[in-house]
Amino acid sequence: MRSLTEVELDRITAAIFEDRESIIRHNPIGTEKEVLLWMLLGCLVSYLSLSEIETPCFTPKPDADTYADAIRYILRQRKSPDFDSEPYISRLLSAD
Repeated sequence: MRSLTEVELDRITAAIFEDRESIIRHNPIGTEKEVLLWMLLGCLVSYLSLSEIETPCFTPKPDADTYADAIRYILRQRKSPDFDSEPYISRLLSAD
């Protein structure tokens, strides 16, 4: 199982936050928070090489809380060493 360091999560969320206007403009799937968290989720799935079984599924339409919970779920077993991921999730939740 591949893991993620705090430095790596910081770098990923900082890049998403920096490019947020472009990401939101090209992905009109929901609120700004939903789009940014959706992007982080997608990056984590790819970066950590998660299988289909390891990737959270959503029913019916996910919202920002659903994406944030899915990100927490993915990170729960993959932070090395363990660290508080909430500031990085909050970085994207604060984008408006």
